[in-house]
Amino acid sequence: MSKIMSWTREIREITILPGTTKAGEAENFKEITIRPGDTISVVGPTGSGKTALINDIEVFAQGDTITKRRILVNGDVPPDEYIRDPAYKPIALITQNTKCLADLFVKEFIEMHITARNSDESGLSEKVIELANKFTGENITAGSRMTSLSGGQTRSLMIADAILISNAPILLLDEIENAGIFKEEVIKQLRKMNKAVIFVTHDPYISLLSDRRIIMGNGEVRSVMSPHGMEEGALKKISEMDRLLSKIREKIRVGDMISGDDL
Repeated sequence: MSKIMSWTREIREITILPGTTKAGEAENFKEITIRPGDTISVVGPTGSGKTALINDIEVFAQGDTITKRRILVNGDVPPDEYIRDPAYKPIALITQNTKCLADLFVKEFIEMHITARNSDESGLSEKVIELANKFTGENITAGSRMTSLSGGQTRSLMIADAILISNAPILLLDEIENAGIFKEEVIKQLRKMNKAVIFVTHDPYISLLSDRRIIMGNGEVRSVMSPHGMEEGALKKISEMDRLLSKIREKIRVGDMISGDDL
């Protein structure tokens, strides 16, 4: 059995325990529990502490970051290998600034990661590329150079890599809606594969697609919302608006004129 499978089975939940505000006061929430299959959006103004929150999760903070938050795994302090050994790390963080500096072919890059993760699944690199191409309108091939990929292609490949190679049960996606990916398809695949996913986002569509919203302000968790289906009407309308904007965006990219009939 690979290292990956041994810890994937053990992740039942992660828990965020409150830290302190910028003024040094206790944050006003008890705890936030995240389980496989959960979709959570983190929202708030620029500078409100969204990225600091997911960074706390990514490093399994134990009161040793500026926020003083603590992150538990299955109700306990995470084992040291989750933090120190990349082969055991159950969290993948992908940002809109993710870039690859190694001038490798896509297939070489993927197979290098497969080797590092001690996975022996056959045909895995092909599966990663196939999944990545569901997330982007720009086709990725095994012979593409990593440094030649667009931002959307790179993020799509990294998300597919995190799902299939890292097999990470927890994905942290930081403002990827600006990276030219099919966000609805990303969420669909993550739910299908029972991943816990936390989005840092300014996109109302992603926010409404999420099961819960963590509202940040002035560096602290202000509240946690669970709509429980009360926003379905708004989600339907925003979904239609989002598809229209995506259609217009693609027409502009290929040099087409936009007319009133497109709206």
